[in-house]
Amino acid sequence: MSGGPIALAVIGGSGLYALPGFTPERTIEAATPWGEPSGPIRVGRLCGYSVAFLARHGESHALPPHRVNYRANLHALAEFGPQAVLAINTVGGITTACAPRALVVPDQLIDYTHGRVASYWDGAGEMRHVEFSEPYGARIRNALLDAGGDAGVALVDGACYGATNGPRFETRAEIARMRRDGCDLVGMTGMPEAALARELKLDYACLAPVANWAAGCDDGKEISLEDVFANLAAANAQLPALLASLLARLAGDAAA
Repeated sequence: MSGGPIALAVIGGSGLYALPGFTPERTIEAATPWGEPSGPIRVGRLCGYSVAFLARHGESHALPPHRVNYRANLHALAEFGPQAVLAINTVGGITTACAPRALVVPDQLIDYTHGRVASYWDGAGEMRHVEFSEPYGARIRNALLDAGGDAGVALVDGACYGATNGPRFETRAEIARMRRDGCDLVGMTGMPEAALARELKLDYACLAPVANWAAGCDDGKEISLEDVFANLAAANAQLPALLASLLARLAGDAAA
């Protein structure tokens, strides 16, 4: 299906519907046993490396977080046999280290979602329990952090991502609870995506651009969409240098 090895599969989140510097060469309209992915998978070259890109919400941002077909998305990307999967998940910041415009590489998560299909094992075939104490792949996380150092891109190493259902933002009380639970970030797409990736044995990590302070974390100010877009643009502007370094790191790992 892939026509060649894929160095990296990238799942783009809100505000990222195409990769800067990415040259698409093929468009795959994938079909999976779990339905259709969010949109076409673009396969092409980035910094000389083979990359697959999928916009999680669709290229026109038509899919809200609770309507994303996470199973189809991950299954379709897994068919390419990528060396690693980088999920870009736009989030709100809860703790001071995760301020707007930060790029965070979380190492833990708490799932507050409901009503989502959270596993491939839903009655057909052998049921499997997967190890999930560390929800993100160590190899891709470390490569991403090292790539930040190579590229001079500041990354926050380690945070707990709290996944909520959306598409509404959270109340102040909900965020206060999440802070007590140990969450540093709040987003709407981190689960079940990470768990499904683990079931498929994908080397998966999250890169979380912080678009805004979560409710009640900025002196009670309401979330401004203008600020959200400006913060996202500033954070995403660092992606080309970061991804170039990450791809070089992954290529080095593959050659070792």
